[in-house]
Amino acid sequence: MKLTGQTALVTGGNRGIGLATVRALAEAGADVHFTARSAANIAAAQRELGEIRATGHHANMTDRIAMATVLEQGFDILVNNAAVIAPIGRILDVSTEDWATNIDINLASVFHAIQLALRQMVAKGGGTIVNISSGAAHRPQEGWSAYCAGKAGLAMLTRSVHLEYGAQGIRIFGFAPGVVDTDMQGAIRASGINPVSKIPRGDLAPAHEPARAIAWLCTPAADALAGQELDVRNPELRAMAGLPALG
Repeated sequence: MKLTGQTALVTGGNRGIGLATVRALAEAGADVHFTARSAANIAAAQRELGEIRATGHHANMTDRIAMATVLEQGFDILVNNAAVIAPIGRILDVSTEDWATNIDINLASVFHAIQLALRQMVAKGGGTIVNISSGAAHRPQEGWSAYCAGKAGLAMLTRSVHLEYGAQGIRIFGFAPGVVDTDMQGAIRASGINPVSKIPRGDLAPAHEPARAIAWLCTPAADALAGQELDVRNPELRAMAGLPALG
């Protein structure tokens, strides 16, 4: 995978799948930037990356001005990774305010980032956007009404961008990374509210696997898959991205 000469932005790139994606894109030759919610998180991520160079930006997804400042630099690749699972709870047990905050972070803020990136990408004739999706976009899970609704909306947003701008060189993908060993999965296990929370940590996938697939999607080899919702567990996708077959 070669992304030399490409610039990339990974939102929420300081840990988990985001940090692994920063590493994978940088190892493929891209000039990688990432957002995080604090300067301390940026510093911790850069320590974790070691000799791999990546530029961190202090910007919350819901801070429209901060995100505009980052994205006005122009990027060839945008990976919309930042997301939250909260509130976890049945519909009668969560507040409207918390539910709306989830939708703002997981959907409205991603729309804003895409809109900002598209202006630059369309002007220069193309670009790649990877939206981190989820099986929850297509199958409801008890206690996750906000998360499921937001990811379902994101799946339709992916298709809308492809419909409207695919012919102008915009390659967009929805990518479900599977059940990965991240802090979000820790919160899910602590909730104990649905079958996903019962999955033992030892059965979770390492973050570097979906990260490698994301980096592969950013190459021309994935052109035929543009506009689709993809799942890391798909055997054909795993083979194309160079991932080991699932047991």
